[in-house]
Amino acid sequence: MADPIKVLLVDDHQVVRRGLRTFLEVQEDIAVVGEAADGAEGVARAEELRPDVVLMDVKMPGMDGIDALRRLRELGNPVRVLIVTSFTEKRTVVPALRAGAAGYVYKDVDPDALAGAIRSVHAGHILLQPEVAGALLSQEEGNSGQGRGGSLTEREREVLGLIADGRSNREIARALVLSEKTVKTHVSNILMKLDLADRTQAALWAVRHGVSG
Repeated sequence: MADPIKVLLVDDHQVVRRGLRTFLEVQEDIAVVGEAADGAEGVARAEELRPDVVLMDVKMPGMDGIDALRRLRELGNPVRVLIVTSFTEKRTVVPALRAGAAGYVYKDVDPDALAGAIRSVHAGHILLQPEVAGALLSQEEGNSGQGRGGSLTEREREVLGLIADGRSNREIARALVLSEKTVKTHVSNILMKLDLADRTQAALWAVRHGVSG
């Protein structure tokens, strides 16, 4: 059996953390490795524990979830961050995704859907709902990567299209009959050529410019 997905819970409400832990601990492929009550503690715990996925609340005292996410990226921590937010905080999701979050779930998410979301982002997928993707596209219009698509090779455009479809590196490698190492190299080249920070921005660039898998 593969190693379980290591999850860190970051939320300032102990009741929320307890509820998340209680549910996730019954999942055979998910292990809660720690908790934090604010963004600063979350960053420190993520550096210490090196989880695979962080469930991060947005609004917390001191360092909030978005600033914590930015700090993790500054530190080069590769953890996948899944933002946990309330339905009324939709406007906070766009800055979080632009800061490098792998996606988001609402606090009233169905437990099974939450487990599925954790597995999905761990596999390299990006969780975007249509209305948020549209907001991101409008905000990113005219930003990084404009006019640089011609510098991509044919193979890089194929990889980019599959990123836009939400495929993980493993799935892209299987689809294109390549090694995962080669796919990682292509992804790095795409981000460099388009001057983009992460896969989320690459997926949005692909959607805006009509690149599909």
